[in-house]
Amino acid sequence: MAFTKIPKEQKDEMMQSIQTFYYEQTGDEIGDLGAENWFDFFLREIGPFLYNKGVEDSKRVLMDKMLLMEDDLYALKRPLHRR
Repeated sequence: MAFTKIPKEQKDEMMQSIQTFYYEQTGDEIGDLGAENWFDFFLREIGPFLYNKGVEDSKRVLMDKMLLMEDDLYALKRPLHRR
């Protein structure tokens, strides 16, 4: 599965966060390679779930907007006068 390329600066920040979190939780330090392995693991295993959740959330927002637009369009209708 191909992932979106993450800019180096952002990836470095995330890896630093992993290293800090790991140290705070275990008292042990983790190197760049270890942090990158954790990063790759999370991206591979959790990334698709979060991506799909984002798609579902976006779909829900879009559907809500569509319903509001449908109501607005209905309100613009003018009555037909029949003689």
